[in-house]
Amino acid sequence: MTITHAIPVTEATGVRVGRRGWFALAVLMLPVLLVSVDNTVLSFALPMIASALEPTSVQQLWIIDAYPLVLAALLVTMGTLGDRFGRRRMLLIGATGFAVVSAVSAFAPTAAWLIAGRAGMAVFGAMLMPSTLSLIRSVFTDRTQRRLAIAIWAAMFSAGAALGPIVGGFLLEHFAWGSVFLMAVPVLVPLLVLAPLFVPESRDPNPGRIDPISIVLSIGAMLPVVYAIKQLSVEGFGATVIVLFVAGVLFGVLFVRRQRHADVPMLDMALFRRPAFTGALLVNLLSVIALVGFLFFVAQHLQLIIGLSPMQSGLALLPSLVAMIVAGLIVVPISVRVPPRVLVPAALLFSVGGYVGIALTTGPDTLWPTVLASVSLGIGIGMAETVSNELILSSAPAAKAGAASAVSETAYELGTVLGTSVIGGFLTAVYRTTIAIPDGVPVGIAAEARETLAGAMNAAGELGGALGATLREAAAVAFDAGVGAAAATGAVLVAVAAVVAATTLGGRSTR
Repeated sequence: MTITHAIPVTEATGVRVGRRGWFALAVLMLPVLLVSVDNTVLSFALPMIASALEPTSVQQLWIIDAYPLVLAALLVTMGTLGDRFGRRRMLLIGATGFAVVSAVSAFAPTAAWLIAGRAGMAVFGAMLMPSTLSLIRSVFTDRTQRRLAIAIWAAMFSAGAALGPIVGGFLLEHFAWGSVFLMAVPVLVPLLVLAPLFVPESRDPNPGRIDPISIVLSIGAMLPVVYAIKQLSVEGFGATVIVLFVAGVLFGVLFVRRQRHADVPMLDMALFRRPAFTGALLVNLLSVIALVGFLFFVAQHLQLIIGLSPMQSGLALLPSLVAMIVAGLIVVPISVRVPPRVLVPAALLFSVGGYVGIALTTGPDTLWPTVLASVSLGIGIGMAETVSNELILSSAPAAKAGAASAVSETAYELGTVLGTSVIGGFLTAVYRTTIAIPDGVPVGIAAEARETLAGAMNAAGELGGALGATLREAAAVAFDAGVGAAAATGAVLVAVAAVVAATTLGGRSTR
């Protein structure tokens, strides 16, 4: 029977769900699986995309960043609209649009076309993720069950990250790169059939009126700031960066002032006065920056330096992503007894150790050290993300679950942008300044080699012979220098996240 009624849920109900609630969770995992697969597989498809579409280094970053940039700008708006019009409704609209745009993007003839497709996917993706997390909040009113449901949600995210390189690697070895985008269709079609059957509709019982001015201000606050960060990492500090930052901050101030004086605000700013809520958001942000930055360069290291195929690279990272899943589930019973301000910093020490291991690992014969370092990184991120996400949802009223979930997802997507823009941009800058182009390389080929590592490897293949081998070696040395510097930066970010957790997450367990 199809469920069409809306269910206003409050924390006070605390009713434990039965089999139907867990079926609903299984259905909600489909879009989570899709988004996580899409994020991971794109990093592994990037070398093939770079070879086929020949993007510049800036376009290469935009292929990755267009999606999280647009998504970050729209998440709060879509989360709020879900609270008002129905979270399940937003989920179904987002799934339909995401599948259609993904199919179109699979046949992009140019880099610009693909960037536009990624932006279109982001519009509908902004409807998906806040809906999944907020629906979990409304279905699982018992905190013990909700803690397990969120651990499964996080584990599925990690499972998708593990499955993405393997399935994507298989597709990339047998089909064109566009096949990785066609995966959205068989995942989302079952969602469209099963969600109306098992997932109850829920919304804010007192949503207030739609505030178009707040929507414009929220987008105006996010877009300029995120774009400024991208410009800073790629082009360096300049007048454009200053103007964008100032514009974003100005819109942000106006947005906050409007929310504080509204009878029913689009986003309740009082949430940010709760240390556990704000601290958990910062932990998420810094952890995701470190994780996405790691995936950005380790995928290229495995394929272009060590020489693995895309599928082999995915299998090499499988142990770390399995460790992330297991750690996220194991931390659930531990979190009942150990307070977050102790548990999360202790978990993040594993991630710091992983990054230090990566920083000390260079050269073509470093497969197992890379695997072990990535396992250590995954254990820390898996445990920290499960605890912090549960704290974010528990700190917000059930009626505002969509908005709170959107803020959490905004931190995640902003971390994705910063991971590729800051760590990836920093790596690119080190690569460009340290690569030593051999004498005798034509000017045009030298410029291509200096742009990206993939460009250098393609140029070395064109040259062939001893000169090509020399260029390949120079590019590998320069890239490894950039990896070492980027990994050190990641270790510092994770250490900062541990300090934030120790000082903001409180001394009580999540019992």
